[in-house]
Amino acid sequence: MNRVSIMKYVLLAFGALMLAIAGIDTHNTRSFVAQATHAHGTVIDLVRRHSSDSDTYAPVVRFVTADGENVEFTSETASNPPGYSRGERVDVIYRPLAPQHAKIDDFTSLWASPLMFGALGAIAFGVGAGVLLNAIFRARRAAELKRSGKRLLTTVQRVERNDTVKVNGRNPYRIFTQCKGASAGESRIFESDNVWSDPSAYLNGRNISVFVEPGNADRYYVDLSFLPESVR
Repeated sequence: MNRVSIMKYVLLAFGALMLAIAGIDTHNTRSFVAQATHAHGTVIDLVRRHSSDSDTYAPVVRFVTADGENVEFTSETASNPPGYSRGERVDVIYRPLAPQHAKIDDFTSLWASPLMFGALGAIAFGVGAGVLLNAIFRARRAAELKRSGKRLLTTVQRVERNDTVKVNGRNPYRIFTQCKGASAGESRIFESDNVWSDPSAYLNGRNISVFVEPGNADRYYVDLSFLPESVR
């Protein structure tokens, strides 16, 4: 199995995991909001959080519960520039049994996490699914052409790196072949699908079958089934 084949399954698995986390986050947030009590709070400080590429600032909020308890909490949501300033009044929601886990009552504080995981999951799963569906379509087209197409015996003309495609910093290769002999009809060049390792070592003196749709020479399949799967 080549790296692209592995990558599509990795993307599908990663996307499914992120979507599952987004679903759990959404359920937990809805449950929290349904059970929460509201209060007014004040931003008393901004905590800097350092990462490898930037600094962000999370507000520290103080509020008084319905039972008169003074509570301080640091928001899980941080930003740069800061979303709040010291002394700013904010709405707070909290569970009466766990007020120390309060949240600022705004869209970002409540829904940033499920939205982030959901977006990551949708993108990763969508790309993985697209690659998988494309592979299925190509396999079906190849099977159809091998079954009903006209078989031409071609010779290898050259192998080229495909600079228009890059995955994990690597470019695939394409094999260009040409019709062999007058019996193949009008001489023309055929271009293979991408392969992910240099196939040159497997091409010396080899003729390659190309299956062409009758009446439509632009629809064809270059049969590379002789190559090891690790190359394809």
